[in-house]
This record gives sequence, C-alpha cells and structure tokens, in this order.
Amino acid sequence: MSRRLEPVREPGTGSRSAVAPTASAPAIPATGTDAARQRLALAQTALLSALVAGTPAPEGFDRTRLGVQSRALTAKRSAVVAKVAPELPEILGDDYRPAFAGYARNRPMRGGYRQDALDFAAHLLAQGRPADPAARQRLTRWWRDRAGPTPPSAGPAARLARAVHAVRQALKGRWR
Repeated sequence: MSRRLEPVREPGTGSRSAVAPTASAPAIPATGTDAARQRLALAQTALLSALVAGTPAPEGFDRTRLGVQSRALTAKRSAVVAKVAPELPEILGDDYRPAFAGYARNRPMRGGYRQDALDFAAHLLAQGRPADPAARQRLTRWWRDRAGPTPPSAGPAARLARAVHAVRQALKGRWR
C-alpha cells in the first residue's frame, strides 16, 4: 500500500506542526524538489566516482583531501581482497599492494570482493604480469581454478591429474 504525506495540525492551534503519512493515496513528489533531488544525485555520483574511480574532484571539494581518502579506500579494498584471496599476496609478494593500487585507481569494484580478486588477477595476466614466470604460472592456475563455472574437484584423483598436467607443462617448456 502506498502512503502519502499530509500535514498534521496541532490541536486547538490550526497550525501545521509535522507531516504524517496517510494510506489514502500514493506519494506524489513535490515539483520543486525533483530538480534538487537530481542535482543531489549527480553531486553524490560525482563524489563517489572521484573517491573510487579516479575521476576529477567535483566542484567545491578539496582535491588533496579527496586523494587521501581515495587512497585510504583503495588500501582498505586491497586488505579485504587479501583476506578473501590470501593466495594473491603470497604469489605477488611485495608487489601485491602497488599492483593492486594501480589496478584499483580507475576501476571501481563490481560484484563484491571475490569478483574483485578475480578481476585483479585477470588484469595482471592480461598485462603479462607478474614478471616472474613461476609466479605468473601460479597466478594463472589460481585464476583458472576460480574463474570457471564450478570449482575444481578436491578429490585425490583430480589432484593427481592436476599435478601430472603441471609436470607435463613444466617439462614441455624445458624441451623446447
């Protein structure tokens, strides 16, 4: 049931003191507030975009302070991704935080932290990173195991098959 706001009169005064909802008709926004709401929504979007997507600071905001807050939000995002996917900092070592900061600078998070970890790994692999071939191979394996429609089987036969495949790939690279 929709509710509409109507003025409530104080007993004996005849003056309006508050606004109370009624169930008689649907809420109709006042015409003067539509434009103000649109301006507010645009300003909020611009501020959020400056904080998480690297766009310029909106008019009236201190660029320096927004930059500090943006870096703090990126550091928090990086820490949460590291908790969700602890293998990433292990694979990347000391390069994890700077690599993540570079990735997140112009990319707002979409789909939650697990998806953010997958997107970060895919971003690195698309750039041919990490530079260390062993680390790149571990990152590729990590991404493939998690990016598919179902997680890999944890059974002994599946683990053995993955190990044999890894050994074959390693030997194949040596004999070329």
